[in-house]
Amino acid sequence: MIALRQRAISLLLAACAWSCGVMAAAPPPAASFFENSRFASPKLSPDGRYLAARVARPGERDRLSVVKLDDLGVTVVAMFGDADVGYFEWVNNERLVFNGSDTRVTHSDEQHPPGLFAVNRDGKGFRQLSRTSWISGDAAETGSHLAPGMLDWNHYLLGQPGRQDGDEVYIVRPQYNPNYKDISNIVLMRLNTLTGRATALPGPAQASYFLLDQQGEPRLAINDLGKQHVVYLREGDGDAAAWRTLSASEPYHGDGFSPVGFGPDGALYVAARKQGDKSALYRYDTTTRQLAAEPLVAMEDFDFLADLEQAHGEQLIVQQGKLTGVRYTADVEGVAWLDAKGKALQERVDLALPGLVNVIQTPRRPAAPWVLVSSHSDVQPLVHLVFNTGTGKLVKIGASHDGIDAAQMGKQELVRYTAGDGLSIPAWITYPRGVARKNLPLVMLVHGGPFLRGNAWGWNADAQFLASRGYMVMEPEFRGSGGYGWKHFKAGWKQWGLKMQDDIADGARWAAAQGLADGKRVCIAGASYGGYATLMGLVNNPDLYRCGVNWAGVTDIKLMYTGDWSAESDMSERWKSYGMPVLIGDLERDAAQLEATSPLAQAARIKRPLLLAYGGDDRRVPLYHGEKFRAAVQAGNPDMEWILYPKEGHGWRLPQNRIDFWQRVEKFLDKHLGAR
Repeated sequence: MIALRQRAISLLLAACAWSCGVMAAAPPPAASFFENSRFASPKLSPDGRYLAARVARPGERDRLSVVKLDDLGVTVVAMFGDADVGYFEWVNNERLVFNGSDTRVTHSDEQHPPGLFAVNRDGKGFRQLSRTSWISGDAAETGSHLAPGMLDWNHYLLGQPGRQDGDEVYIVRPQYNPNYKDISNIVLMRLNTLTGRATALPGPAQASYFLLDQQGEPRLAINDLGKQHVVYLREGDGDAAAWRTLSASEPYHGDGFSPVGFGPDGALYVAARKQGDKSALYRYDTTTRQLAAEPLVAMEDFDFLADLEQAHGEQLIVQQGKLTGVRYTADVEGVAWLDAKGKALQERVDLALPGLVNVIQTPRRPAAPWVLVSSHSDVQPLVHLVFNTGTGKLVKIGASHDGIDAAQMGKQELVRYTAGDGLSIPAWITYPRGVARKNLPLVMLVHGGPFLRGNAWGWNADAQFLASRGYMVMEPEFRGSGGYGWKHFKAGWKQWGLKMQDDIADGARWAAAQGLADGKRVCIAGASYGGYATLMGLVNNPDLYRCGVNWAGVTDIKLMYTGDWSAESDMSERWKSYGMPVLIGDLERDAAQLEATSPLAQAARIKRPLLLAYGGDDRRVPLYHGEKFRAAVQAGNPDMEWILYPKEGHGWRLPQNRIDFWQRVEKFLDKHLGAR
């Protein structure tokens, strides 16, 4: 078993050697924090000779570029005049497949589906695989290479690399309920990227996700569409293959396990609690349906979290048919190396890049000495480099935020404080640079979800922007936040506006008692659930918070049940039926509590300055949440500011709106907290 402990403190001390200087007089402009990245998603070819990435020049569209690593020559292999290259994968060493995208419009202005495309690494062999119009036969500029027999628009990449040694990839086609809002099933298909031929594969009766094994074949299916969380295993190959139920558990209750991936020997690895408080990584015997006696990777203070859709099935690192490492997130991201070679490689890279979190990506079947290194710290945004394991040469390939100078960024620490009922609450603090950590104006930045993990040690645009303007930023992982054990998670059930809210206030009071924050200059801010917590903070603790900033925030729990879901909300009926009554509150049995913890019902009590911002096309927290609350609060609160981005959704997709919003937040905080 590999036991992992907290790493950020040692990294913090090492980083101070090069980055603890004095903050420059003029902080970076908001655009440096919130513009779209010009270099993203680098991926090595299976043999490690090439690297592909999405790259954009100022004012231009995201294109797909390939770097030949032996001479660092760059080839632009795909670009559009009216669209961007989106998610992509290597099909094999010679070919790539990708979706289209459009980063210049909001969701409501999107005119075309993303489309599927394939191209060789030298830019030849381009083929459009699915239509870019909801109307059959349309020939939009993006899809100027139309081909007969093209797939309809509603086909998408599975989001996993697969075997990467043939011409085929797996794609999915969602099927919808009659209301065309909830997905009723996902159909898995095999697609040849040269011919465009697609073949549907038999699946279980109902599936919402498929997991490929190390041979690139579908081996696991998950059904999260009904009352139970069901995991299916595919046994056999070809036409003789059949799906059998591997496990079934109640959703949202923490029972069962979460699949992580298959090892090269066919073994299934899962994240499970096994009657403990923290989940860990276990080998799972699909025949006996038993977890191994001991975990492969366990963390003392954190859950081992499985996120198939975000990790794209790549938490397990396999090289030359051997499981060599496991990616994880504790206080920092990292790789738990299982072999001496991997550990030695990590040590070499860390020695060359001290004070940084260095996450290494290795090619699946290496035929060259290159590995990809993605480095970051609390003060440095993500930088991508390639490392030659033979010569020790380290070359920067691209960065997510070139306009950010690490010497101007604030240090970040993970602290723990005790809530009023004795529960230990983790929190991330980002300090402004170049000033004493004493009596600082404080922004309590509350994460959304809320039943998700809020943060990890690393550069964060929102927190760093505020810190660069002179504010101490505290991000509490209040009870109910995921990733800190079952006890911490379950303690937040049905605690919206109650103990979850108290945890946030306790954090602000702790910071003031430590002498870090000025208890008379505290603002609360957040989006989605964080917006709800902002409003309830102003209701419950008007003596503590001088102001609040809420964007895209829930204003009434009952509206989540009774609002016009079919027309405006993208929240699933499954979550409404099985998740919300357990984790948030039952509309009937908990009616009195939901009324008492409704910002909308308590709006008249909010007298502190308040900034509200909403998107007119928000499908998660529809605009009526904001409009109803605005009408209720403005009569008795002259210090209420309202921002509407008519075509934005749940958060700001367009960089110009992100920049505009945070500039407004800066002015609002300067007016009411006065950091400068």
